[in-house]
Amino acid sequence: QLYYQVLNFAMIVSSALMIWKGLIVVTGSESPIVVVLSGSMEPAFHRGDLLFLTNFHDDPIKAGEIVVFKVEGRDIPIVHRVIKVHAKENGYIKFLTKGDNNEVDDRGLYKEGQNWLEKKDVVGRARGFLPYVGMVTIVMNDYPKFKYALLAVMGAYVLLKRES
Repeated sequence: QLYYQVLNFAMIVSSALMIWKGLIVVTGSESPIVVVLSGSMEPAFHRGDLLFLTNFHDDPIKAGEIVVFKVEGRDIPIVHRVIKVHAKENGYIKFLTKGDNNEVDDRGLYKEGQNWLEKKDVVGRARGFLPYVGMVTIVMNDYPKFKYALLAVMGAYVLLKRES
């Protein structure tokens, strides 16, 4: 019975990983779902909103679009709006971002000496969202003991639950 429960748990985990990898392929984004962690994009997005991203490279980046980008030296991606785009005739573009709730643009967030972002910095572009669904993630990050307790309870439930 224990072997069956462990196998069942492993199947659930592997199914979730396969779904995640499938979303990566379909959306073209290395992270197709992200949680807004700060209030810098209010009122468009609030802390805890779950964003759905795509990142098709042939799709041009436009001013007004909301992008998720990574900057060298920072582990956590940032969700902000594109405010300026400079495109060259050869297709090369660079752009500047800003949080809707911020007073200044994001040049202070970029790595030292970097004044513009490039397409390679983009993780994805917001295509949809679910309000406040990501609050669970924020609570688990803010209170790690709660996260471990919840994981222990879920693991115990899966392992000890009897099939009827």
